[in-house]
Amino acid sequence: MASEMSFDIVSKVDMQEAKNAVEQTNKEILTRFDLKDTKSEVKWDKSDLVLEAKDAHKLKSVNEILDSKCLRRGISLKNLDKEKVEEALGGTARQRIRFKQGLSSEIAKEVVKEIKSSKLKVQPQVQGEMVRVSGKSRDDLQEVIQILKNKDFGIDLQFTNYR
Repeated sequence: MASEMSFDIVSKVDMQEAKNAVEQTNKEILTRFDLKDTKSEVKWDKSDLVLEAKDAHKLKSVNEILDSKCLRRGISLKNLDKEKVEEALGGTARQRIRFKQGLSSEIAKEVVKEIKSSKLKVQPQVQGEMVRVSGKSRDDLQEVIQILKNKDFGIDLQFTNYR
């Protein structure tokens, strides 16, 4: 039992699931009575989403549909960075949504600080956009996972590579 065990703390969005959520959102927009023939849609712009609608009220409805489809597909709403609604030409409204991928250095430092304050015998290490936690005891590693799940860092954390 002297071997080191570890796991990684990451924050990723499955882009295939995001594409499926966008397709389902656009299908529902075409069939919903209040949004039919309003030229409302969700489009991809590189790796970001652009929501467009006739007015801000319809944009809010499109946003709610997208949120529900994302949740059904296992995409946390914490990983959606929604920008301010812009008024476009002709009275239309537009909103850009970015996907948060990876842990920023500030959040990684917060995670490491939280782990160190727990006084468990584990070693957290920031490695790029993830944090690797290693230790000799599986119980300590599982306790770290529970501590981090109970704290809100403003982003969805996933625990991978547990070995």
